[in-house]
Amino acid sequence: MKIWYNKIHESRRALLETEEEVVHIGRDAANLLVLKSPLVAKRQAIVRYADGKLTIENVGLNSCMVGERELIGGEQAEVPAGETLRIWPYTLTFEMEHAAPISRTEMESHLRTVMADLELRVHRKLLERFDVYELDASRMGDDESILMLERNIEDVCREMKLFGEGNHALLEEVIGLVLRDLVINQMILESDREERSAVAGLTYNEFDVPATLVPERETELANLLMFARERMELDAQPDLSAQINRVEAKFNQIFPLLRPHLHEELKRYIVLRTLKKDLKDTVFGYGPLQDLLRAPTISEIMVVQSDQIYVERAGVIELSGRRFISDKVTESIIERIVAQVGRRIDKSQPLVDARLADGSRVNAIIPPLAVRGPCLTIRKFPVHRFSMDDLIELGSITSPAAMFLRACVINRRNLLVSGGTGTGKTTMLNVLSSFIPHRDRIITIEDTTELQLHQEHVVTLETKPANVEGTGEYSIRDLVKNALRMRPDRVIVGECRGGEALDMLQAMNTGHDGSMTTIHANNTDDVLKRLEVLVLMAVDLPVSSIQRQIASAIDLVVQITRLPGGKRTVTQISEVLGYDADRKELTVIDIFNYRDGVSLRPTGYLPSYIDELMDRELLKLEFLYGNEEEETQDGKSAQKEASSEVGAD
Repeated sequence: MKIWYNKIHESRRALLETEEEVVHIGRDAANLLVLKSPLVAKRQAIVRYADGKLTIENVGLNSCMVGERELIGGEQAEVPAGETLRIWPYTLTFEMEHAAPISRTEMESHLRTVMADLELRVHRKLLERFDVYELDASRMGDDESILMLERNIEDVCREMKLFGEGNHALLEEVIGLVLRDLVINQMILESDREERSAVAGLTYNEFDVPATLVPERETELANLLMFARERMELDAQPDLSAQINRVEAKFNQIFPLLRPHLHEELKRYIVLRTLKKDLKDTVFGYGPLQDLLRAPTISEIMVVQSDQIYVERAGVIELSGRRFISDKVTESIIERIVAQVGRRIDKSQPLVDARLADGSRVNAIIPPLAVRGPCLTIRKFPVHRFSMDDLIELGSITSPAAMFLRACVINRRNLLVSGGTGTGKTTMLNVLSSFIPHRDRIITIEDTTELQLHQEHVVTLETKPANVEGTGEYSIRDLVKNALRMRPDRVIVGECRGGEALDMLQAMNTGHDGSMTTIHANNTDDVLKRLEVLVLMAVDLPVSSIQRQIASAIDLVVQITRLPGGKRTVTQISEVLGYDADRKELTVIDIFNYRDGVSLRPTGYLPSYIDELMDRELLKLEFLYGNEEEETQDGKSAQKEASSEVGAD
């Protein structure tokens, strides 16, 4: 029996060969397979091979995964051939007679690590020739500096004998990954050049084509990519995301057809072309993040360490296989990002919130606060602005609930959107704001601008951090106070996190009906308790007085939840009915709630202002409370087809 194993974030695998049919796994030295991690139990698992079957028994307290099945202590399961076993932070693959199968994800991660190692070696050689960081600071990607960088990359590759016979097989596999990336990037650029044309001042294709290009080789490369696209029938796919998913799933089957056309000169050109692009991205752009920022299937990018970059696709977090060259490069790119919006990050101010030009939210934290190295989180702002129809189609909300919310917004009801991190609160706020009449004057207030309202009469305000001297800070609370002097019809606060909650309630209670905000909470009961705490952060008032303020200010709470599969959905729409003096608490009643794990359905309770909605012909009662059986079937159908890409908080 052969057991291949490696840590989750490492691509190189270790091998244990044994003739034993029973293998004990754990961190204690007495085990046959020792996994050195405090997260692994002393005796974690027992693997048995008998009658051609492989079984595993979990004997530790920590769980382990067989494929997608989780085994808790005392459970056992059969391990299918080629299945991956996960004992955090390790993955294990078992080989009985033939070579251990390597998944497409593992192979991609390995090849990206090979490329990253190669780029690191080239980068070090470049630093011996000139100061790459000074090149970035002084010239910022002009033609002369780009040409000089590319020529030096070619010289370094020759010095390293990169294209020697010993590297041919590995480089050919790397070329397969490169061609796949080129197909994907080509489709993204073609999909919408105007909307995707800039990220913080750098065009998406600025560094894709080398300054030292060879027209003959470029023609050959273009023909290869066109051939691959035709074979994968990408034009038959309904949208860009479907095209990308098809490329990721099918390219490995197409690549053998491309191999005969890859002569040595073209291989050398493709590898050099890729090295030039990646290193130019590092020196002038966003390094390994550049391509990740393009991909519409990725909703979040998380840099844990320089060599660990995770992404979220369809609600699932996975390792990207990409890496920064070093911590210094990571910090340099973080500084480049935050400088675009006039903010700074250094040892005196090691924490910053910023945004990219497309609205994507950026949070960065560096040492000494981040002990293991610079950490970066980018929540991408979707190029496509979701509408309520999109949310209905994705199964995140039902048509009756959507129609009810539309009526409430038009009727100037004050709304509070609540949910956990990444549930889609900001997306929902964007969608609800689209129902505001165009004649209304709207003022939006956010830490970092994310809301994109459709109306013309919109004033956008953004907070400002303190300067080097510690002065000049303007908080959300300052902006809310100022907004009330700007003659708003509606005030929209991106998120209430502190004392600004009091000012928001005051605004809602003093003639600014139809205002909206978001808040972090697990359900509609918790959100009001959390709102009380936030108000107490601003002023010392009796809880009963705060509750009365909330009761008179907030009309409706919309709760959004992220389900286990990654799907985001509205789970409660509740009316804040008032303050119960006898029980000394707020009365909240669900109008819609998520039941039976199927869909959002009406409870039968009619909101206190239903007559007003109907008199203004904003809502038809028979539409709101239609055939519940039909509603259930619609919910089941939507649940099957729904994607989790509804947007991020």
